[in-house]
Amino acid sequence: MGLHWVFHIINLLWLTKTLAFPAPFLPRKGGDCVEECGNISIPYPFGIQENCWLDTSFAIDCNITRGHPTPFLRHIRLEVLNISLPENTIRVNNPVFYSNCPGRKNSSGVNLGGSPFFFSYYNTFTAVGCDQQAIMSDDDSTIWGCKSTCDPGSQDNICNGTNCCQTSIPSRLRVFNVTWNNVDADKGQSECAYAFLAEQERYEERYTPTLAYASAVNSSGCVPAKLGWTIFHESYLSNFTRDRSFSCDTFVYYINGSSEVQCRCKWGYEGNPYLQDGCQDINECNDPKVNRCGKSCVNTPGSYRCDNRAKIAIIGVSSGIGLLLLLIVTWWLYKVLKKRNNRKRKEKFFKRNGGLLLQQQLSSSEGGVQKTKLFSSKELETATDNYNENRVLGQGGQGTVYKGMLTDGRIVAVKKAKMVDEGNVEQFINEVAILSQINHRNVVKLLGCCLEIEVPLLVYEFVSNGTLLQHIHDPNEEFPLSWEMRLRIAIEIAGALSYLHSAASIPIYHRDIKSTNILLDEKYRAKVSDFGASRSVSLDQTHLTTLVQGTFGYLDPEYFQSSQFTDKSDVYSFGVVIVELLTGQKPISSTRAEEGRSLTAYFVQSMKENNLFEILDPQVLKEAKKEELVAVASLAKRCLHLNGRKRPTMKEVAGELEGIRISQGGSTIDQQNYEEAECITIEMNEAWDTTSTSTKSCFDIGIASSLDVQPLLLNTS
Repeated sequence: MGLHWVFHIINLLWLTKTLAFPAPFLPRKGGDCVEECGNISIPYPFGIQENCWLDTSFAIDCNITRGHPTPFLRHIRLEVLNISLPENTIRVNNPVFYSNCPGRKNSSGVNLGGSPFFFSYYNTFTAVGCDQQAIMSDDDSTIWGCKSTCDPGSQDNICNGTNCCQTSIPSRLRVFNVTWNNVDADKGQSECAYAFLAEQERYEERYTPTLAYASAVNSSGCVPAKLGWTIFHESYLSNFTRDRSFSCDTFVYYINGSSEVQCRCKWGYEGNPYLQDGCQDINECNDPKVNRCGKSCVNTPGSYRCDNRAKIAIIGVSSGIGLLLLLIVTWWLYKVLKKRNNRKRKEKFFKRNGGLLLQQQLSSSEGGVQKTKLFSSKELETATDNYNENRVLGQGGQGTVYKGMLTDGRIVAVKKAKMVDEGNVEQFINEVAILSQINHRNVVKLLGCCLEIEVPLLVYEFVSNGTLLQHIHDPNEEFPLSWEMRLRIAIEIAGALSYLHSAASIPIYHRDIKSTNILLDEKYRAKVSDFGASRSVSLDQTHLTTLVQGTFGYLDPEYFQSSQFTDKSDVYSFGVVIVELLTGQKPISSTRAEEGRSLTAYFVQSMKENNLFEILDPQVLKEAKKEELVAVASLAKRCLHLNGRKRPTMKEVAGELEGIRISQGGSTIDQQNYEEAECITIEMNEAWDTTSTSTKSCFDIGIASSLDVQPLLLNTS
């Protein structure tokens, strides 16, 4: 009798606990895995329990927070708001970053590195504040952001740069952190400002950010953002290769060679493409919005059809010749309509991909239209074997490059851009317009483009021997770059830039000179490439005022501070390439001492201490004359001067390099001790949670991190 009461009390205690704390998830009917946490569905490859997820990257913790079950991604500790299998996205609560806001503690950032997740292009970066520059950074040492001006009396409801600024994010962003710079240092400490990354469809640009985000910013300190994901385990799909109810896109990334997939149910199916038989056929006959057959509708796998055989037989018997005539007329109308629809479709894509803008720019150039061919989509599909993955030469932020062969036997490189939106059309067309005006043997030649399809295409001459970066930092042991080849390559690059600056019909600033944008052909001749960031200027202009864009390590410090790009900014970037050729070292490296992480600072300091020959590449030191090396190094130092006015022009640089080669080191280069100017040094610690800005005498713009730092893309557009 006593034992009976013990069990009764235990049951009452269990019931009391259940009523006080709701169950964190609901069991799936007929299965062993739990599919819900509170009112949020948790589909595979995600899971709450052991053996219910694809791997631990997709593990979900269902915790009791705020009095109800709440799901969190286990490894990155972000609250899950929704998971969408059709979009391959997961909606999470993303933290807000604050500056000078009393009572608000700044976030330490979001790091998705090592996970299959990345920030989706559905998100937009927004910074709200007065005279603030919000700078973001990721794990590839890439930084970008936006800058706002101050107008306390502004009543503008659009985030257009006054009291608020917005910008898009780069592709596949994995680390999100924010640092702040006060635009007007004379005003002292700035007012409260905050920045965040949020999904675009929820926070439309047309609303006032201060009002639209006030609720989320002042309450939870988080805003909804969307993460995309890919599956690293492509081999698990081997059991489904014969299943035609779903399809998977495979992405092979040239950076690390990893293979990732995203899957979705095909049209006419719905469900989970990551499960065996997870995509089930939709019965279109039960949906009046889809069914156009009425009672004669017959469902088929992935589609439906109309069973009108009896009616067709009656019409065939009674109509005879009339039916035959009707078929002929129908066939003719079909051909006419198909031709018209194809023409309209091509016209639509042509306009959307910037065709009218391209025509306007080419018509204003001298002979540009004759130099640029418009390829048909069919011609380029044949050339690339329908864009076969085996033809991929490389992938980057702006698109994928395929190797192709035209009908006349020419080998070409076909650049397939990403989906072009209004923000990217101008950059895409800019590259076409600029390259169409250039005719130089050391500049990659643009053969033409195709704008009549959904994704625009550029066709270049094929350059077969890779990038200068590969030959400097991963040399071929059987055929390394000799000093003679390095000097010739430097002369060829300088000649091409001199042509762009002073010999072209309209001066052109490249704006992103670096060793990855220098290609080598089969004879190791240099070809300057990638003009997506370039700008042409009128003859009476001395500089361009733009949002800062370039690659960290090659970026002109003067341009970084003033946002004014001149021809001398290209000279600075070229000076970094010369130092790479001399030393064989990367522009930014964490393997060097902290004060020498910037190659330019390390190089200038070594020359100042008369230690030049200690930092040179052994191959260079072995083959070149010392006088020749001193002359080239002195020229590089002049190119790297912090005061752009004291740098030589590219025409002068090309002439001096040619003189050094001809005289075999006999040229006399004026070696002066140029006074070093002050530059901004941006230092980031290992935790990525603090950014300090200091002013000191240096050439260095470095990053103190435990990570191996790579060249940065500084893109604030």
